[in-house]
Amino acid sequence: MHKKVAVILSGCGVYDGAEIYESVITLLRLDQRGVDVECFAPNITQHHVINHLTGEEMPESRNVLVEAARIARGAIKDIRQANAEEFDALIVPGGFGAAKNLSDFAVNGAELNVQPDVLALAQAFAAAKKPIGLICIAPSMAAKIFGPGVICTIGNHADTAAALSQMGAEHQECTVEDIVEDPAHKLVTTPAYMLANSISEAASGINKLVDRVLELAVSPS
Repeated sequence: MHKKVAVILSGCGVYDGAEIYESVITLLRLDQRGVDVECFAPNITQHHVINHLTGEEMPESRNVLVEAARIARGAIKDIRQANAEEFDALIVPGGFGAAKNLSDFAVNGAELNVQPDVLALAQAFAAAKKPIGLICIAPSMAAKIFGPGVICTIGNHADTAAALSQMGAEHQECTVEDIVEDPAHKLVTTPAYMLANSISEAASGINKLVDRVLELAVSPS
């Protein structure tokens, strides 16, 4: 039986949504491994809109699900339709959307809140002992999902690592091409564009993460 993986996207674009390269690398690797994939996103207004050419905030409003549909070529559902029982694993690419739309880490740091539908789905995977992969800044949600003591990485950014530690996570430094695994929680994390200087560098760690998540996933009989 093919394994089935849920992917949560947080919009479209590194500064206000899902990091496009990280998302595409993840989806490509899953496809190369013969995995059935469904993409999901919260049907909410995104935190703000950034002009990716100038870096300036734009005076408009966009929907996270609608924007994420750009990456998924329209094949995406409201996260409230996701059921952890139907999947073998969950992966969340990074980008500022993970810290602005899936959570408010970019604003509140260690005092972050995770978007309720995202948190409920992730915790359902955790409760079912199904593996989760968190990429780039997405591990900022790890302590909220799993509780204190969870092991994860965002690379080696001192301030971000300190915020994760303040939330109760155990941060481990990691190079761009590697992963950190928490065997007790079946959590796999990788820095990706927290450290990457190129798409190939980002891919080196993401491919390892996807492969390890699939190794940890046990398809239902």
